[in-house]
Amino acid sequence: MKVVATDLDGTLLHSDGTVSPRSRAALARAEDAGATVVFVSGRPPRWIDVLAEEVGSHGLAICANGALVYDVRTREVVEEHGLPGDVALQVAQAIRASVPGATFAIERRLTFGQEPSFRGTWPAPDGTVVAELEELLAEPVSKLVVTHPELDAPEFISRAAAVVGSLAAATYSGHAPVLEVSRAGVSKASALAALCGSLGVDAHDVVAFGDMPNDVPMLTWAGTSYAVRNAHPDAVAAATHRCPSNDEDGVAQVLEHLFP
Repeated sequence: MKVVATDLDGTLLHSDGTVSPRSRAALARAEDAGATVVFVSGRPPRWIDVLAEEVGSHGLAICANGALVYDVRTREVVEEHGLPGDVALQVAQAIRASVPGATFAIERRLTFGQEPSFRGTWPAPDGTVVAELEELLAEPVSKLVVTHPELDAPEFISRAAAVVGSLAAATYSGHAPVLEVSRAGVSKASALAALCGSLGVDAHDVVAFGDMPNDVPMLTWAGTSYAVRNAHPDAVAAATHRCPSNDEDGVAQVLEHLFP
C-alpha cells in the first residue's frame, strides 16, 4: 500500500480522544516503509494541530470533509474547495423554512463563526466570530454547520438533508443533531482522490479506515477499506473489510499486518 488514509474520531482515536502508543508506532512504521499517511477528517485544521502534537506531524491532512487540504508541518491551508456564500445562504434559508428552529455556524479555513442563537455540542473556540447569518455568509465557507436544539438526530438530519438536495453536499459524523454542508461534489473521497493523483497513486494502492456516513465516499473509493467494529451501518456496507474497534486499536492492528 502506498497511501494510508484514516479518519480520526471513532476510528484512529480512542473514545476518550487519545491516540495510543500502538497506533503512533503503527503509523510511523507505515511511513518508514514508504507509505504516505493522510488524516482525513471532518475536523477543522485547528483540531488537527492539537492531534499532531500527540501523534506527530504526518504531512498533509484533509479537513472539513474534503473542503481543505492542510499542511500539518507548516500549519497552512494549501488547497480549498469552499462553499460559495450565496449558495450557503440559499441552503440555510431553505433549511430554516423547512425545519424551524435550526441554527447555523460556519467553518472558514482557520476560523469559526456562529449566529447568536447557535448552541454547539462542543465549546466555542477562542476567537469565535458571532454575527448574523447573512454576515457570516458574505464570503465562501469551508462548511456550514447546522443543528437543532430540540429535534433528535435522525429526524433533524433526514429533514434538513432532504432540503439541501443538489445545491450542496450534506453529511454527518456523529450522534448529535448536527448536519455538515459542503460545496457540491466535495467529500473526503474527492479530496483524497485528488491528493493521490498528485502523488501518482491509484485507488488500488490506497487503504482507508472510517466509521461514519461522512467516510462512506472514501471507503467506497479506496481499493482496500476497513470499517471499525463500532462503525455506523452505512460505513460497514461501504467498506471492503472490517477490523476491531477504535478502542481496540483496529487501525493499528491492520497496519501491523500490512507493514510487518
